[in-house]
Amino acid sequence: MRFHSVEAIAIEIPLARNFGGSTYAVLKRSTVVTRLRTDEGLVSEVYNGDNREHGRELVRLIHEELAPRLRGEDLFAVERIWDRLFALTHASRDRKTLMEAIACVDCAIWDLIGKARGRSVCALLGGRPGQRLPIISIGGYYREGKTLADIGREMESYREAGMAGCKFKVGGLAPEDDAVRVEAARRAAGPDFVLAVDANRGWSVEDAVRFARLVEPLDIRWFEEPCHWHDDARMMAEVRRATRIPVTAGQSEITSHAVRRLLDAHAVDLVNFDASEGGGVTEWRRAAALCAAAGVQMAHHEEPQIAGHLLASVPHGTYVECFADPERDPAWQALWANRPPVKDGTIAVPDEPGFGLVLDEAILRRHRV
Repeated sequence: MRFHSVEAIAIEIPLARNFGGSTYAVLKRSTVVTRLRTDEGLVSEVYNGDNREHGRELVRLIHEELAPRLRGEDLFAVERIWDRLFALTHASRDRKTLMEAIACVDCAIWDLIGKARGRSVCALLGGRPGQRLPIISIGGYYREGKTLADIGREMESYREAGMAGCKFKVGGLAPEDDAVRVEAARRAAGPDFVLAVDANRGWSVEDAVRFARLVEPLDIRWFEEPCHWHDDARMMAEVRRATRIPVTAGQSEITSHAVRRLLDAHAVDLVNFDASEGGGVTEWRRAAALCAAAGVQMAHHEEPQIAGHLLASVPHGTYVECFADPERDPAWQALWANRPPVKDGTIAVPDEPGFGLVLDEAILRRHRV
């Protein structure tokens, strides 16, 4: 079975307000749908990425640079194809964007392999089809006028939506002020609700440590990306030595080699390497293998339509992440037409062939770039 053609579709859905963290703004839900076709008529159906301003460039890269290297290739030659595509990064260029484009194609290939074999991606990777994983919502976004009572109501809404917990945004205020916000979240959520915090590289080592010590009594599941980007492995290792809270990072890395740098620095307890940012399923598997050898757990940055299959395929997988707020992620709420329901803090990993996604064609037509 060989590749015949490819169609990449950039989607941009405007959001009602800014969903920003400590170091960024999110004004629209952007993603790329990749449909690879084989000579036997199979078509992939998968979407990758969240906050992407460069959907048009990803589509161009897929059509003009990656597709010519796929045409006529054997569908099942995954490693050889990945190496051919990755070789394009050796020239001086925007490697991050190229790795995102490779991720779109690689995930589409795995979707096709699953459809050709009649098995889910989770099953192809050794996982148990149909198993349930705990799911948490990303939240705690900064908003002008947002009160501690508002934070409490937000946590209650996640409970009502069936979430097991929340990954709460910090790093945009002084450590003491963000600690007060997290305390309000814990008080409203109760002790049996998973609560993690995410600074999005917003603090210095000193501020991150000060914050960690303030919230240690609140049973924080992990502290994500605590420090500024420029020397993050060394800096996170300092934070990790100074607190009992597990440290998480990896979503800003684009290769398994960069994940190994975090592991070698003893900087992390969990790695949330994102298959949509770092070359797809093929490279995620390599990162997961490195983490398994180092005794480090795997999370996944957002992307529940992909993350469930990956995390369920390894024994050190943890939580699926989503955006339970309907205003934040129209893809989760509506584009993924056959999304499994969330129940009792868990979501089932689809057992249909490939990623098992059915996308809403009306939404694709309406928001296609």
